Amino acid sequence: MATSAPHALRTPFLRNPTLSLSSKPTLSSVFPVSLSSRRRASPRLVVVLSAARLDAKPTVLVAEKLGEAGLDLLKEFANVDCSYNLSPEELCTKISLCDALIVRSGTKVSREVFESSGGRLKVVGRAGVGIDNVDLGAATEFGCLVVNAPTANTVAAAEHGIALLTAMARNVAQADASVKAGKWQRNKYVGVSLVGKTLAVMGFGKVGSEVARRAKGLGMHVIAHDPYAPADRARAIGVELVSFDEALASADFISLHMPLTPATSKVLNDETFAKMKKGVRIVNVARGGVIDEDALVRALDGGIVAQAALDVFTVEPPPQGNTLVLHERVTATPHLGASTMEAQEGVAVEIAEAVVGALKGELAATAVNAPMVPAEVLTELKPYVVLAEKLGRLAVQLVAGGSGVKTVKVSYASARAPDDLDTRLLRAMITKGLIEPISDVFVNLVNADFTAKQRGLRITEERTVLDGSPESPLDSIQVQIANVESKFASAISESGEITVEGRVKDGVPHLTKVGSFEVDVSLEGSIILCRQVDQPGMIGTVGSILGEENVNVSFMSVGRIAPRKQAVMAIGVDDQPSKPALKRIGDVPAIEEFVFLKL
Repeated sequence: MATSAPHALRTPFLRNPTLSLSSKPTLSSVFPVSLSSRRRASPRLVVVLSAARLDAKPTVLVAEKLGEAGLDLLKEFANVDCSYNLSPEELCTKISLCDALIVRSGTKVSREVFESSGGRLKVVGRAGVGIDNVDLGAATEFGCLVVNAPTANTVAAAEHGIALLTAMARNVAQADASVKAGKWQRNKYVGVSLVGKTLAVMGFGKVGSEVARRAKGLGMHVIAHDPYAPADRARAIGVELVSFDEALASADFISLHMPLTPATSKVLNDETFAKMKKGVRIVNVARGGVIDEDALVRALDGGIVAQAALDVFTVEPPPQGNTLVLHERVTATPHLGASTMEAQEGVAVEIAEAVVGALKGELAATAVNAPMVPAEVLTELKPYVVLAEKLGRLAVQLVAGGSGVKTVKVSYASARAPDDLDTRLLRAMITKGLIEPISDVFVNLVNADFTAKQRGLRITEERTVLDGSPESPLDSIQVQIANVESKFASAISESGEITVEGRVKDGVPHLTKVGSFEVDVSLEGSIILCRQVDQPGMIGTVGSILGEENVNVSFMSVGRIAPRKQAVMAIGVDDQPSKPALKRIGDVPAIEEFVFLKL
């Protein structure tokens, strides 16, 4: 059914002059152009790296202990300098003679290190997952690729999760301490059986799925929550995908395997503990910050949580006298998830292969920083790159249910010939928007396709060639997610997919279509979408609710099927409204559904 043209209404009367619009996200940390005065290369797209010198072996500095298998691989290709416990000054002195650097978590690779390299350093390898100790911005600015080793620890982490699960259920740590203290308290340490109990795996990636396999072998009923897990992969190992709330309400045991992102920070808190079955037991071998530790202590003391087994903490090591660590019903280990001899060797081999491959000029699938982009390309595509990421973020937030995102179609409308429009950067940013909100993976031009494939996400592209001047690279970008349910039913188009479409107007990304409804709202701050009965006063009603909450409205737009029929109102806001304010909007009689989307 055709829609009428959108009605856009700017609302200066709702603006709070003390609040400014949210600033647009910059691209400097994603696809930056090198501005370093020390290294001004000619504009080019750097996708792979080549060894700096073709007449000699490259030199790799290994600054922390690495397994022998990894060192042997490095020595086959490069000169290897193993120098451990270097001071920052010593590292800066050595680095100008090195083409690659391998570290663990104890060595800080700062901007000074890249500056001191004089442009010779081409690769930094982090033997492990986290890259908090590497200055990614400086690495990218100086044209240095950063790679990590994200997969070698999988089995070790899963095994440790199962070890904590069984030790917690049978009070092994507490009973061991009691016996060593000269006591024999058999009645005090009666445990619980695992057979027939429900385990909720929160995060069904590599580690989560391996934990699920092992728990099934122990006779447990396993459910999982992960918005990206393909249902067929879960079914193959006998796991049912469920919603977040259903997982909390059903579980006897909860095992956490989610990354720490803004969306998952303190995801287990007073509110979520209240939704759990009384007597639940919790295992965490993921990231400490996903649990509100003070709330967990309250849940333990209140009997909601019977026991917890924790390998990770918000601050590591935890401070002396930490209430959670000392709690009688908590089993704690000092971040041992990856600490097996086999895992350490695996990490060494994985990082050695990544570093050698990068020095050979091969694409690095485990790259965690962005490649360099030509200045003229970035300048032209900059607003479209922002648009692409935000459309991805909007689309994935509209997904509901536990089926997982598997199929995404991206459509570009442009007057340019296909050969004149390179969409790799745009596709990478859409992938970034789809994946990063619930993942700790850094998505960029190098690893976007690999990252999507690893998560079972199939992204296809199609182009519509328009008549007209090719002066502007794109007319519009449309993102569609197929075979999923939506939190906002109106986002489902007539063809059955969640559909969002956007354009760039005067250099600013705009959302121009949701489902089959045309709208027009600037993609700044966040967005509230409301499906409503098209009647007078709706804009004023919702605007008044937000104004009373001191929430600044930047833009409003209404798209409707026909006068006095259904309409979709898109509202741009600078701040997140409170839950009571959102409830008041939902309680307006003419509003049939609404959703808040954070950009």
